[in-house]
Amino acid sequence: MPEHSLSRPDVSPAVAWLRTPAAIRERCHQLLDLGLAGKLTHFRVEPSRLPAVVDAVLDVTREAYPALDIPLHSRWRHFDAGGVKRVEELESRLRDATPQERARAKLDLAVVSVLLDAGSGPRWRYREQGGGTWARSEGLAVASFRMFMDGVFSSDPDWPLRADSEALGRLTRESLARGLQVSDSNPLDGLEGRLHLMHGLSKVLPRPGALHDIVVAQGHSARASELLGLVLELLGPIWPGRVMVDAVNLGDVWPHSALGPVESVDALVPFHKLSQWLTYSLVEPLAEAGVRVVELDGLTGLPEYRNGGLFVDLGVLVPRDAGLTQQVLHPSEEPIVEWRALTVALLDRVAALVRGRLGMSNEELPLGKVLQGGTWTAGRKVAAELRPGGVPPIRVESDGTVF
Repeated sequence: MPEHSLSRPDVSPAVAWLRTPAAIRERCHQLLDLGLAGKLTHFRVEPSRLPAVVDAVLDVTREAYPALDIPLHSRWRHFDAGGVKRVEELESRLRDATPQERARAKLDLAVVSVLLDAGSGPRWRYREQGGGTWARSEGLAVASFRMFMDGVFSSDPDWPLRADSEALGRLTRESLARGLQVSDSNPLDGLEGRLHLMHGLSKVLPRPGALHDIVVAQGHSARASELLGLVLELLGPIWPGRVMVDAVNLGDVWPHSALGPVESVDALVPFHKLSQWLTYSLVEPLAEAGVRVVELDGLTGLPEYRNGGLFVDLGVLVPRDAGLTQQVLHPSEEPIVEWRALTVALLDRVAALVRGRLGMSNEELPLGKVLQGGTWTAGRKVAAELRPGGVPPIRVESDGTVF
């Protein structure tokens, strides 16, 4: 597949570059280099603590995957939360569909569920009918799965297992709250932001599963970085107004003053967390449709509070102001930008160290599997050991569109 064949070069070079995983890595590693030199304002970096992180990651990985048959970190893991085989339930309902329609339906589910997946806040829970009670990312996965299975995102009563622009566009705050079981006693952070994303999604694609047709039209393989570029191009308009470059809303991209004047492109640090989470989650449905996503290590680690919290809790990242752990900050605030950037760069280092300890290659253990094994689970486990409810060490105000 030719370079960039999945996306159209109709944006400026600066915007095109900021949409690449290479840009994410370059800017995040710039900040890590500054941190290692003691030149960052908000965090001190202690590389001597990295072995403790590697130990924690290997412990949870071996516990969950003793044969090291680690799947890719994606939304599909969360759908089967608690060992309940919900994906098999979906497969059964789709058994009479064509392979193409099965792929479209799975992409519909993955896209909608990931866009509803930003941080829930500490109090929200989802009670599954006849089943368990789930919180945070798994709760949002199970809730969105049940909404999908109930046809909430489809305008066609004869084909409920889909998401389409008509149904997404007419989704109301009340119907979304009902599906997510939100109430005064069960509050969810960022409900309005999630609704905004659903309405935005309705305007950019006839249905999320159309991604299948766009990708398949290009051949039987796609680079992960190209797939991310396609996601960022197609979904770019749905994000709330943020940093603009050349009249393009960049989404999850924020300035850091250590890199240059904050009004300049040089200062911008791209993360594209939800878009990368979505890209990881498209790999398996596309593979079932005959499209192999290659060069998965082109994507970066995900800068969210479990991965980032792991480095803070185990002493790799030390806040210079101890009060940082007592505040709730907005994603745009520089301590959060710094924390997220350092997290991305450090995840690359942890992945290399984990592979070294296990004697595995990049191909055998791509970063996406280290995350799954892995860093996300270790971050949650350590947080639960240190604080009631597993609250992350640094708290971010969630508007339902970033974390």
